[in-house]
Amino acid sequence: MSETPVGEMSFEQAMAELERVVAQLESGDVALNESIALYERGAALRARCADELARAEEKVAAITLDSEGEPKGTQPLDPQ
Repeated sequence: MSETPVGEMSFEQAMAELERVVAQLESGDVALNESIALYERGAALRARCADELARAEEKVAAITLDSEGEPKGTQPLDPQ
């Protein structure tokens, strides 16, 4: 298990570690206390991945297209 703070991980790093955590938990070869720590780490990793995906979706939603359907820039998500 990595000691890198979850908040400092990229999406790819968090996803890779989450997959390792799940594999360890599914193996059933982990003591109860370690299982609890792994579960907590997994929950934090899942939240990190969800946040990163939401940010990416917002960026994609903000892309504007020109008359030919080509990206021409971005616009605010909630223009006022």
